[in-house]
Amino acid sequence: MMAAVALVATASVFAQARPSLADRVARLEQQQIQAQANNQNVELLNRITDLQTEIQSLRAQLEKQQFELEQLKQRNRQQYIDLDGRLGRIESGSYASSSDAVAAPTPVAPADASQDVSAPSSAAQGTIDEPDATVVGPGTQASSDAAAAPVLDERAAYEQAFDSLKNGEYAEAARRFKAFLVAFPDGSYAPNAHYWLGESYYVTQNFELAQTSFQALLQRFPESAKAPDALLKLGYCQYELKQFNASRATLGQVIERYPDSTVARLAQGRLRAMMLEDRQ
Repeated sequence: MMAAVALVATASVFAQARPSLADRVARLEQQQIQAQANNQNVELLNRITDLQTEIQSLRAQLEKQQFELEQLKQRNRQQYIDLDGRLGRIESGSYASSSDAVAAPTPVAPADASQDVSAPSSAAQGTIDEPDATVVGPGTQASSDAAAAPVLDERAAYEQAFDSLKNGEYAEAARRFKAFLVAFPDGSYAPNAHYWLGESYYVTQNFELAQTSFQALLQRFPESAKAPDALLKLGYCQYELKQFNASRATLGQVIERYPDSTVARLAQGRLRAMMLEDRQ
């Protein structure tokens, strides 16, 4: 009897110590949830790592493209500057040649009784338009050289400033272009000097000074070959100075005055960018 009671008591204690089926199921579910959470955390961590790697790769590609774009812009700027310099030298050479032709003295043949004095001379026929070129006095050659000297000085001064710009010495280029415009305000290179002075300021982000230079070119030389570019860059300066309404108006003038041109296409591109940026 005592043994039976002890057996029953032992069984009761064992039953109480053993977890119920519901507790076991709940424990298994909890373990499963925790395992799933751990797996999700690992998966999320892997995804974050992949995204970070992808962002780093995209950032490297972006930096590479920005560098290549900057190199392309610099190369285009150098090519444009070089082309402008060549054109300027060609124009200056043509101008100097025509000046030399006018300034050169025309020899006067001694009077000959056998010569028909009624026959017109080459100057009278229009070979040389300058009337003074047909009669050469003792001081004519010296005065011609003195008149030609400023043209050569103007060209040399312009080329010095232009070389500084090509070499990336923008502060020095600005100083030389300003000195050039003081010395030759109405010279044949004055429109170009105004434009490149503005460019030297624009590249160094002195937009207010650049704006003033481009405006001076447009006011003093509205028919210059540099006027379209100056008007476009004026609109760019106004954009950088956050004068968005003025910039839109200026770029609209570029499109209106110079349709189907490169400057017009650039102006249209900037206007579209302003629209996307919602610049007010």
